[in-house]
Formats: sequence, structure tokens, C-alpha cells
Amino acid sequence: MNIIFLGPPGSGKGTIASKITKELKIPHISTGDLFRAAIKEENDLGLKIKSIIEAGQLVPDEVTIEVVKRRLDDEDTKEGYILDGFPRTPAQAEALSKFSNIDKVIDLNLEDSEIIKRLSGRRVCRSCGNSFHIDFVPPKQADVCDDCGGELYTRKDDQIDSIKTRLEVYYKQTEPLKKHYAQLGLLCPVDSTPAPNLVLANVIEILK
Repeated sequence: MNIIFLGPPGSGKGTIASKITKELKIPHISTGDLFRAAIKEENDLGLKIKSIIEAGQLVPDEVTIEVVKRRLDDEDTKEGYILDGFPRTPAQAEALSKFSNIDKVIDLNLEDSEIIKRLSGRRVCRSCGNSFHIDFVPPKQADVCDDCGGELYTRKDDQIDSIKTRLEVYYKQTEPLKKHYAQLGLLCPVDSTPAPNLVLANVIEILK
């Protein structure tokens, strides 16, 4: 089964998708992870992606499409996959349809005020990349990773000004995807306000 997760930043796409991938035994493919891998390599493309993300903007379609297309060519996607963070624009959706078919589109919905609370409280380990949250999943020691002892920090795209910019970009460029996939009969709206385990149960029921 090939699945897309839609929803604004902070709506829980990554959290729910990572759990669904264990249920279905198919890979969870996050464009954010693909981009961060490129950034870590510090090549020309990675540096370009870094500057765009930190400004709260979307990576250009042609770059994103190529990164995703190469990932979907890997052997582990033959039985299906979960796309998290792609497509984000109608143009990306059109490009995706030329090299892969989609079975379901899970659309997570959440109020802006809750999104800002969730994202601004997130802390990431500089060493191992693990995520924590000052309210929901606090580390045992402030600013220190429970697993490796690395320093926890707030990513630039999780700072409030950047979050607001990301939401503006999302509503302008990504919301039209709902109409696109609804017309195809693939869109499945899900309220992302409840606890993650309840959201997960709703998504699993839809996928059945």
C-alpha cells in the first residue's frame, strides 16, 4: 500500500507515520529526513536546502521530486511506502503520479495555536538526532539527551517566527492538495487533536 500523509507542520505526520510503518512493514519516507541527510553531507545541494528550510520556505519542486524519486527506486519500497512531507504542492503531486500510484491520503488536521505550542517546545539532540518536548516528552535533565547525553537545541525552523512562516506557506501552497486528492477519492481527513494513540487508532481503522 502506498500512502501519503498530509497536514501542517506539527500535526503529527512523522509520529503517526512512524508507527504505521511498523504495522504495515513498509518504509516511512520523510522528505525532512532526506533533506537533513543532504545537509549533513554539506555538499552544494545540502547547503542550498539548509538555507531554504531555515528561512521557513519550501525546497524547490525539481530538487524535492528528484530526491523522492530516487528514494522510491530503492528495493524496500516494492511492497509499499509512507510518504511524509511529499507532495506539498499540486505540481509535486502531478510529478509523483508519473512514477508511482497512491492508495490513500491521510490528512491530519490541527489548530494553528496547538501547532505553535507543539513545535516551539520541541528540542533535538545535536549528537543522535532524538527529539524531545518540554511539555509532552521532557528529557530527564534539561537540555541533555536521555540516550546519548548530547546537547538539546531548538531548530531554527521550530522558532515561532519561522513556524508562522511555515504555516503561511503551507496554507498557500499545500492546502490545494486536499481538493486534488478529494476529487480522486483518496483523501481521508483525521482530527490530530487527541492523544497520539487515539489518532493512530483512527488512522489504522481507515487503512483497513
